[in-house]
Amino acid sequence: MQKLVFISGLHRSGTSILHRTLSASNQISGFSGTGVPEDEGQHLQSVYPPARAYGGAGRFAFAKEAKLDENSTLISLENRAKLLTERKVHWDASIPIWIEKSPPNIIRTRFLQTLFPEAFFITIVRHPVAVSLATQKWSKTALPELIRHWIAAHNIYKEDRTHLKNELFFSYEYMVQHPQALITALEDFLGTTVPHDHNIRNTNNKYFEKWEVKKPWELKKKLVKSKCIKLFERSVNDLGYSLTDLKRYPNFGRS
Repeated sequence: MQKLVFISGLHRSGTSILHRTLSASNQISGFSGTGVPEDEGQHLQSVYPPARAYGGAGRFAFAKEAKLDENSTLISLENRAKLLTERKVHWDASIPIWIEKSPPNIIRTRFLQTLFPEAFFITIVRHPVAVSLATQKWSKTALPELIRHWIAAHNIYKEDRTHLKNELFFSYEYMVQHPQALITALEDFLGTTVPHDHNIRNTNNKYFEKWEVKKPWELKKKLVKSKCIKLFERSVNDLGYSLTDLKRYPNFGRS
């Protein structure tokens, strides 16, 4: 049986970059050319609804039904077999490690671990300002709601990860600033080699530029920013980030 690895992280957090990096290893098989959005495993199965069933990016973590854990009625030997059957046609059967990534995994790790007790989990988080502004371009959701969703999803994950047996957690910021250290941690965690030509461009700054209020007539933007800081700074701090100190970020850890 191949080693199963589930990648989780909100939309626009860097899961696709991580998936491509790991898939470049000749010991790791990921999804490619599947025809579904971003080759996400959530669209390559029929056991549970994808994020779009709960509003999609920037909304799905608000739905109680979207969160799955060990108490889900969907847990069964039949559904375990069904998930594998539906997805393994997209993996290379000759390769020892199979990876799957989907944003909703971030609120479903306990469910997936119950179905696959031997599974490994890799979770990536990214600054709420970058994630929210990147998501807003195509979700048309108000910025405060997107930051609130980021908090909701990561609070669920923060609690759930205390139940995980094999998990590696790190931030997008750590990945782009310390790529070699992260590659070493991934190799140790997965027990295989990962390509070292790891050159990821940090795109946070373009979103941080949009966050800043530089012109006195940007009154609406200033009010939105002030509202977000007032409402969410403490919660964001509890998750390792800050809306006022944009250089603050969590490192990585292992369950």
